[in-house]
This record gives sequence, structure tokens and C-alpha cells, in this order.
Amino acid sequence: MARDQIDMTPLHSRDELVAWLEAGSKPKDDFRIGTEHEKTPFTLVGHQPVPYAGPRGIEALLQGMKHLLGWDPIMEHENIIGLFDVTGGGAISLEPGGQFELSGAPVETVHQTAAEVMAHLAQVREVATPLGIGFLGLGMTPSWSREQIPVMPKGRYKIMTNYMPKVGSYGLDMMYRTCTVQTNLDFSSEADMVIKLRTSVALQPVATALFANSPFTEGKPNGLLSFRSEIWRDTDNARSGMIPWAFEDGMGFERWVDYALDVPMYFIKRGDRYIDVSGSSFRDFFDGRNAKFPNERPTLSDWANHLSTIFPEVRLKRYLEMRGADGAPWERLPALSAFWVGLLYDEESLAAAWEIARHWTAAERQALRDDVPRLGFKAKIGNRYLFEIAKECLVLAHAGLRRRGRIDHLGRDESRYLEPLDRIIESGRTPAEDMLQKFNAAWGGSVEPAYDQYAF
Repeated sequence: MARDQIDMTPLHSRDELVAWLEAGSKPKDDFRIGTEHEKTPFTLVGHQPVPYAGPRGIEALLQGMKHLLGWDPIMEHENIIGLFDVTGGGAISLEPGGQFELSGAPVETVHQTAAEVMAHLAQVREVATPLGIGFLGLGMTPSWSREQIPVMPKGRYKIMTNYMPKVGSYGLDMMYRTCTVQTNLDFSSEADMVIKLRTSVALQPVATALFANSPFTEGKPNGLLSFRSEIWRDTDNARSGMIPWAFEDGMGFERWVDYALDVPMYFIKRGDRYIDVSGSSFRDFFDGRNAKFPNERPTLSDWANHLSTIFPEVRLKRYLEMRGADGAPWERLPALSAFWVGLLYDEESLAAAWEIARHWTAAERQALRDDVPRLGFKAKIGNRYLFEIAKECLVLAHAGLRRRGRIDHLGRDESRYLEPLDRIIESGRTPAEDMLQKFNAAWGGSVEPAYDQYAF
């Protein structure tokens, strides 16, 4: 979510942390879908990064969106860093390099997700085009070096920028050069959370392959299909990855709390100030042993903020976040939500999807996850190609959405949003392989045409 939490209730026991997660459980009838997507702003003339300040910068874009939408500004000191829709619950926020993120409102159907995305893109274009700003729907900036990219004025990013190089070689690339689309889904109980978490972690490489479209770095092929996914393999392994312990007996809300307590913190927020406590654990803070806050108890707000700095392939908050996909052009954004809703919100499809992955070992799941950024559909698990598994998952997603039976005004169910993924499976190629083909043929060895063909 775009806004750091502001519940300053002090915490006294581990049980409160568990209860806070457990409170996310809701009846099936109240299940919602949240779609978040990031896109890279670029100058329409010259395809350069967009600075924060200035008459044609990100700040001007956010001010324009504020006037157009009437949303509340999110401020940090004197800088506008996002917008919040008090009525619907959606938000616009900035990633470290100016990537523009829509955190969609929690909606009931994929039809509503698609409508929200379309409305958002129309609104953004209305403000951005006169400023000479366009947006790119790819998993990674195809032509810029890290040094070229502006830094957004957010305190938490300053702390992360200093910390990242200490814990992995790609953390700054993750922050400044990548974009994702993610789907957030609900659970009805602890048992429901566990089966959805396990199924979606195991099958996250399917989404990575279906959405892989980051094959270029600084204007040249980088040898991968999803460099964004590769970046996550060496960003900060203490807080990311395939969480093998989630497949062990005894998995539940308590186990997640114990994991999160030991993940190193980045910051503690007090008022408008971000205090750098990077590297220290939440467990020590909880025990009153944080060097900068001796004998002070964390608040619920600190806990919620900390959970938002953990980055496994699927993240548990008070809902589950699917985190494996590259950012994408607009028609594929609702497709990700359709894919996971079809698999996880229909009991029959969920059981069948778990059946696909149930017998995989932790080592096999890890090897698949390690291979997919490079090999895409050609990655294997056991004796099966990921392509076959993706095909099977898509069949299950179609069936799940058909059984859900949420119909739009033209009588169509949500499975229509899977069509872009159906076309990818029919072609047998990831989006990245299509791009590489264009690069080597029609694009004449230049990535510049991507700024037209993959722009919103």
C-alpha cells in the first residue's frame, strides 16, 4: 500500500502480531481483488528518465492528477509523493526511480479491475501527455543506466539505497529500474491461507514466464527473458525468495510472524521522520533491544511497515500478494488478476493446482525459480517443461473463472481477460522472446521502438 500505516498502538506480545495477520481472514462472499501495477515514466521526446522537480516532472504530474481526481495528496515534508482516494481506497505512489504505481482499490470482480485500469490510464494520459511524459509497460527500463535515473524524495528509499549494496548485488537495480504487476487476494481462514500461499509460491514461476518481458539492459539483450526476476535472486536473500519453510508441517500465521521477526528491518517511522535501523531485527525491537530505541515497544504501525519490506515471491499481509510477474502493457494487467483469481478463488481449481505442485521438493521448486528468468517456458521441473504446466494452469484458471460466473453487462464471464495469456501459450513463446525477435529483425538492433510499442 502506498501509505505507511499510522496505528500507534504499542505491542506487548507475539500473540498480537499473530492476531493482526489472522484478522485478515474474511468470509468467501467478502473476498476482494486488488491489482497493483508500476510503469516507467519517460520523456516522449528522446525517451529519457523524468526528473521529480520542474515544470515537466513527476511532481507536476502528481499535482495535475490531484486536481483531476480530487484525491488527497500524500506528503513527505514539502514534497507530494502520492495520492490517496479516500472514498474508493485506491492510491498512486512513487517507486524509487519515479516508477508510477497504481495500488488499485479492493474490488469484487476482474471486470472492475479492468475498468479501474482503463480509467486510470486515461486519467494519467490526460495529465501526462501535455507534460511530454509517456509510460512504458515493461518489467525493466530497456535503455537507461542506473546513474541516469532520478531519485524520488522519500526517506525510506534513502535508507534502502544505503543498505541494499550491503546485502546483494542487484538491490539498486530492483529499486530504480524494475516494474511489476501484482495481484492481492483474500483468504477465509488459516488453512485457506496456507493452501493458497503454498500453491501460489510453487506456481509463481508460471506467472514469471507468462509475463517475462525484460530482456534488455542499457539497450542490449541481457541474455535473460526476465531480468527483473533474476534481479530478485540477488537483491536481499534474507527477505526474498521461495520461503521453503512455508511448505513444512506447522505452517500458519505464527510461523510467518516468527519469520518476519527475524527479517532485518530498514527503518522506524516517527512522525514524518524515517529513522535508519537497517540490519537490526524486529525481534530485538520487540524485546526493547533496538540500539536507537532502547526499551521502546514497537507499534502496530511499525509491524505493518516492517511486513511491507519483506519481499518473497508471495507475501502475506492481511491478504496474499502475488509478486512474480514483470510489469506489462495494459491488456495484460487484468490478465494477471484473472489468472490468480481463477486458480485460487475457485475450490476445484485450487485443489487441482495444488495437485500439480504438491509433490515437488523444496530443491525442485528452487531450481525452477532459478531457471525461469533465463529459460522461460523451457525451464523444467522433474521431467516436465514449465510450458506444459503453464498450459495446464491456464485451463484451470479458465474453468475457475467460468464457475465463478461473474458476468459483465455483455454477458461475458471473467475468463475473457485470460485471452492475452492464451495467445502467449498458443505462440509457445514468452513476451520477451517476441521482443528479442523484433529487436533482431524489424527494430534493427535498437530498443527505441519499445517506447512506442509497449507504451500505455
